[in-house]
Amino acid sequence: MTTGTERSRAPLSHETGWSELATDLPVPASDHLDRATRAAADFLAALGVDCDTTARAASPRRMARAYAAMLTARPFEMTTFDNDEGYDELVLVKSIPVQSLCEHHFLPFTGMAHVGYLPGSRILGLSKFARVVEMFARRPQVQERLTQQVADWINRELQPRGVGVVIEAEHTCMTLRGVRAAGTTTRTSALRGSLRETAQRAEFFSLIN
Repeated sequence: MTTGTERSRAPLSHETGWSELATDLPVPASDHLDRATRAAADFLAALGVDCDTTARAASPRRMARAYAAMLTARPFEMTTFDNDEGYDELVLVKSIPVQSLCEHHFLPFTGMAHVGYLPGSRILGLSKFARVVEMFARRPQVQERLTQQVADWINRELQPRGVGVVIEAEHTCMTLRGVRAAGTTTRTSALRGSLRETAQRAEFFSLIN
């Protein structure tokens, strides 16, 4: 593991107004959750779903909590370290889970992200790549924007020589409704800096595949 001087920043999280509702946070239910529960009950009733049964009585509350969790990224500290050894080869973190919500239908899309970079003077703690993906995924999204946001954030905050991000995901708005093309996946990519050059680009994609 590379050693060096650690640099920390304040915890990061996107602003959704839902952070207090995440099921893994030890806080009581808020007025927001109560309002979401009532709205979920009205929504289900409007679609003809009877929630006045023993099995479904708590379903609107569960639905509100589920969407709150899907729209809430956990805050984290951005920690980087001096690249004391002068490592200048590609660093690739593969198969980072992606869970997000299509902003058009509010149905989930899930898959994997692969994030790589060519270090400059700083290196990033490896777990932070998954945190960055989650930070941008846990909000209403489109896959194309999500891919660009992860690449741009790492490029701006870490200032590496190059950044590459590939996301492969299945969209339930496509597989469960509409065309219902089960098993279909979408692949998007974003390259920055030296990874846009032919040789580095080829290495990045070969390591992913």
